[in-house]
Amino acid sequence: MKPFAYVRASGVAEAVAAHGGRPGSRYLGGGTNLVDLMKLGVEVPDTLVDLTGLPLDFVTGTADGGLRIGAGVRNSALAGHPLVRERYPVLAQAVLAGASGQLRNAATTGGNLLQRTRCPYFQDVSKPCNKRSPGAGCAARDGIHRDHAVLGHSPECIATHPSDLAVALAALDAVVELQGPEEPRTVPVTAFHRLPGAHPERDTVVSPGEIVTAVVLPPGSAGLPSRYRKARDRASYAFALASVAAVLDVHEGRVRRVALAFGGLAHRPWRAEAAEARLLGAAPTEDVVRAAVEAELDRAEPLRDNAFKVPLARNLACEVLGTLARSPRP
Repeated sequence: MKPFAYVRASGVAEAVAAHGGRPGSRYLGGGTNLVDLMKLGVEVPDTLVDLTGLPLDFVTGTADGGLRIGAGVRNSALAGHPLVRERYPVLAQAVLAGASGQLRNAATTGGNLLQRTRCPYFQDVSKPCNKRSPGAGCAARDGIHRDHAVLGHSPECIATHPSDLAVALAALDAVVELQGPEEPRTVPVTAFHRLPGAHPERDTVVSPGEIVTAVVLPPGSAGLPSRYRKARDRASYAFALASVAAVLDVHEGRVRRVALAFGGLAHRPWRAEAAEARLLGAAPTEDVVRAAVEAELDRAEPLRDNAFKVPLARNLACEVLGTLARSPRP
C-alpha cells in the first residue's frame, strides 16, 4: 500500500475543502469497499478524508411523512430502525440481504451507494479494464462473465452494480442530497448511477469533491406493501445474480401505484419502467404480471454465459409482485 495523507474532518465544509476535488483524494466512510480496493492496488489515493466525525448519523421523519437518512448511518442501524421497518420494509429487507453482520456494522448508507463493482477483472490490476483504466479494454467480455450485465451494458463495460440497498432506494423513488464546492443539490437515486456507455469509469453523477450527505425517502410509498428478494449462489455473503425490489398498491382490484427495480442485471439499479407502465391501472393477475415483466426483460442482451439471468429475474419479479398483490392493504 502506498503512503497517503489522512485528514479527519469535523464538518462537511471542512471535508470538502480537504478533498479539494483532486483526482487523488478519496472520502472514507466505513471503508468496507475503499480499503479493500487500496489493498488490491485498484485505488491508490494520495489523500483520505475521514467522514466518520461528521454529523451525518441520523434517521428522522420529514414534515410530509417521509424519511431522511444521513449518509453516515451504519447499515445495521438502518435495517433495524423502527421507522424504516414500519414505513419502508423493502429497505430493511434489502440491507439485511447484503454482506455479513460485521460488515453491516461498519458500512454506511452513503458508502453503500458509492461502492464500486465486484467484477473480478476490475479488481485484478493485471487484467485490462476500461472502468479502472479507460481505453485498456474489457477482459470480461471474452472471459468468464456469468455474473455480469444483461441490461444497459456497452462494448466498453459489462459490469454490474453490487448494492442491495440502492435497488430498494430506486423502487422507493429516493432522492440523494449532495454537498460540494458549489451549492448543495439533490439527485433522484434513479439518475444517481450511470450506465457505462463510452465512460464506464464514471460510476455516478457525483462531481469531484461532492459528498453524499443524506438520502430522502418520499411519503408516497410509506406503509405500502413492499418486498425485496435476492437470488445468489449461496445463502449469505454473496452478491446478487439477480434481485428485485417492488412496491405495489392495489385498490379495488386495480394497480394504483407500482414500482419495480432490478439488481444484479446492470451497471446501475434498473428501474423497470416498461413493466410499471403495463401494470398501472391493470388487474394484477398472474398473466398480466408475467406479460409486464417480460415486456421489460425483452430489452435484455445476455452474453454467452449469463442468459440464465433473464428467466431468473423474470421469475423473481413475478413471485414478488404476485405476493404483494395478495397482501392485505394497510
